Amino acid sequence: MICISTEIPKEICAIDDELKAIYHSSDTVCIWVFKTREERNRFMDQTVGMNKANREAYYRAHYS
Repeated sequence: MICISTEIPKEICAIDDELKAIYHSSDTVCIWVFKTREERNRFMDQTVGMNKANREAYYRAHYS
């Protein structure tokens, strides 16, 4: 396990983990938030293998 210490806003911590999808690269951590667990799981299934830019565009088009 690798842990990287950082300050996460309380508002993000308060959101149920099952409603968040987390992506990381060498210099970025992205947290996408969904209304339901089903939406989160569908997003994960539909964006498997996408890079950050494509995943962000997909989220904006379908979930924001």
